[in-house]
Amino acid sequence: MKVILCGYNWAGCKALDILISQGYNVFVFTHENPYHIPSLINLCDKKNIPCSTENISRSIFPFIPDLICSIYYRNIIKKEVIDSCDGKIFNLHPSLLPKYRGCSSLTWSLINGDPYAGFSYHYIDEGCDTGNILLQKKLKIEEWDTQQSLYMRIMFEGMIYFLEVIQMVLDNEKGIPQTGEATYFQRGCPFGGEINPEWDILATERFIRAMNFPPYPPAHFNNQNIYTIDQFINFKENNNG
Repeated sequence: MKVILCGYNWAGCKALDILISQGYNVFVFTHENPYHIPSLINLCDKKNIPCSTENISRSIFPFIPDLICSIYYRNIIKKEVIDSCDGKIFNLHPSLLPKYRGCSSLTWSLINGDPYAGFSYHYIDEGCDTGNILLQKKLKIEEWDTQQSLYMRIMFEGMIYFLEVIQMVLDNEKGIPQTGEATYFQRGCPFGGEINPEWDILATERFIRAMNFPPYPPAHFNNQNIYTIDQFINFKENNNG
């Protein structure tokens, strides 16, 4: 079977390993990565899997795919690509769709104090994270979760179901239309990473945890990096509020 993987980060690497283990003929579209992101480019090189960092386009496909998988891919996938595999194209999104379509979904879950987050495998259509749901699971957001720990837990759990979802797509399962209130956030750091002094202490504490994903910048306040709620309280007290 011929599969195109659109992937990035450790979840994209894991997806490639799983596809290789099934004996699939794989071509990868991915992104250049900084040093702290697990490199799908390097993994492709080690496994002798062809890959491209160009935006996915039918014009540069090495074959007509039976299936396209999107795991942490960051570019918009166009209709010509969707049509190339007769709609057998799906994505793993780290939210309980239709909540938190778009970017920074887990970050906003933390900021908003949601009791649960989760992941959704869904078909890709021409909208932004709007396709039918194939499989969805929710996980409790712990009071100690940071953006980093929540992302790792959600994506690790999500990849457990990767092969199951592939089989669902190959079996032509239609999935379930998304229902409920939809929310959407664009790419970019919420509130520019700046703590609002009008927030109450619980909202501030959640925001600090939501910004915690080294080596990306932490929350900040009055040009000071803020790593914990205690540090924030002490900073305000020592600087007259």
